[in-house]
Amino acid sequence: MTAGARARGWADDGFLLLLKGIDGLTEADLDDDCALPGWSRRHLLAHVASNAEAVGRLLAWARTGVETPMYSSPDQRTADIAAGAARPDLRDWVRESAVALSRAMDELPEQAWDHEVVTAQGRVVPASETTWMRARETCVHAVDLGTGTTFGDLPEDFLAALLDDVAGWRGSRPGPAIVLTTPRTHHELAGDPPVTRLDLPLATAAGWLTGRHTASELPALPRWL
Repeated sequence: MTAGARARGWADDGFLLLLKGIDGLTEADLDDDCALPGWSRRHLLAHVASNAEAVGRLLAWARTGVETPMYSSPDQRTADIAAGAARPDLRDWVRESAVALSRAMDELPEQAWDHEVVTAQGRVVPASETTWMRARETCVHAVDLGTGTTFGDLPEDFLAALLDDVAGWRGSRPGPAIVLTTPRTHHELAGDPPVTRLDLPLATAAGWLTGRHTASELPALPRWL
């Protein structure tokens, strides 16, 4: 199985967990806070749906060669989430945007997966990276929805890949120096001394490195994406 196919499977796994969480929520529950500061569950779901459309724009770019950014600007991304949170068809939007993205992935010509596109953070990546981008969104936000899903419910291979991703991101930015070991991974993050050495379960490490798990014995980290 290719890396892209594996990531797409994780994206589907995360989305199923997200749908399971949504199905257990009332309309009033959607108004409650999610795990992300300043966002209700409605904002989180609007972000997931908007992300599906934004990733779809990158696939259109790869397919046609016509530059189609994820968002026209950071302000557009924020406005889309705010407007989407108020949509009466929010649940349908979450599902339908995911179906449309899945169809776009199915229909993308094989050679187009190698075409370069630009992420919202300005990284130039092959279109094949979009399956990982979507996996990260659905899996992590299934936890952020706050309906009982934890990092321990996510596939171990996904968690290991997530740690690789986030450790690489953090290691190139200001923060504490860390040596992090799990049963599946080992990362040494350059940063401010002293060096903190941690040996953590895989799920705990993923939750902490992404800023979702805090404990007094773990160093505070700058915000992730």
